[in-house]
Amino acid sequence: MCIRKRVYRLDGEWTIVLVPEKPNGFGVFIFGDVSHFVDADTSFWLQNHTRASIIGELLHAGYTVYTSNLYGRHWGSEGAVRLAERIYKLVHKQEILNDKIHILAEGMGVLAANSFQHNKSSRIRSAAYLNPCMNVKDLILREQKHKLFYKRLMKEIGLAYGIDRENVLETLELKEIEIARCPIKIWHHSINSPYSLEKIREYEQLQEKAGSPIELTLLSDSYQSLGKKIVRFFQSEESSL
Repeated sequence: MCIRKRVYRLDGEWTIVLVPEKPNGFGVFIFGDVSHFVDADTSFWLQNHTRASIIGELLHAGYTVYTSNLYGRHWGSEGAVRLAERIYKLVHKQEILNDKIHILAEGMGVLAANSFQHNKSSRIRSAAYLNPCMNVKDLILREQKHKLFYKRLMKEIGLAYGIDRENVLETLELKEIEIARCPIKIWHHSINSPYSLEKIREYEQLQEKAGSPIELTLLSDSYQSLGKKIVRFFQSEESSL
């Protein structure tokens, strides 16, 4: 299904590009959650059965798929977004692809994807979000009772943003989710997701007020056939080249 795999390294971070047997000319940039990684040989999305099946559906449909480590647990940092922009330029210099891409982002990855999307609004065809993290400060406040996780989270965000732990909440106060001008579809697992459905609903209202409504689907079972559903969503936004 994948006839070629390219591996790049930018600023010490690995990026994997998967090219299908019959490319359709469209690219999908994957932004992973906190467990995501990419090294010289593989990635979390290739090793995890559920996510690998989604990639399989994308490749089968002809999409060129690429994903990067983006400094690991970046929590939407400016550095991760800048690197994503460099990766986009590199991939589209090397591959024969339409400039307008699809985004597939999960959890924490949505934070970087949203900023990337805002910076390259004219280059994003559509975005599919899985269990999105829409507000990091809200996550921190909800996890304060879990001392070990709270301390680790504050340390991670401080490192990602290059700030002291004492300044994390103040810094995140200034970071807002940007209004997206491209079609967005969200799949949220009502049982397994650690991220707030309430914040997703708030984002849904913001998008509606801006005249760019999103489509939200609540899942209560497995991710069965999710890859096919994502492909159908992407294909529905390809009538205009």
